[in-house]
Amino acid sequence: MSTDDRGLVDEARSEERPEADRPEIGYEAARAELSDVVRRLEAGGQTLEESLALWQRGEELADICERWLSGATARLNAVIAAHEPGPDAVQPDESAAANRSHQT
Repeated sequence: MSTDDRGLVDEARSEERPEADRPEIGYEAARAELSDVVRRLEAGGQTLEESLALWQRGEELADICERWLSGATARLNAVIAAHEPGPDAVQPDESAAANRSHQT
């Protein structure tokens, strides 16, 4: 077992605390770590226990990324909704047509 693998297994074991106790990492950091976990799993060479710890960490990181992406989607949808005209708003094409009909 390499030093890196031992550290990851120890890290995964120490992270068995409830998620609320752990600080959330940023999206970019989670994505980068997830990429590293996938690379290490694909390379192989770990024991079953080490592979399971890597897999578990990957699942946690994927959940973190999903929460960040879901939050970003919700924020974008809120901004879009706030800038959409209401049902009573006159559309630009409608107002131009109305102006033309009043001028003739």
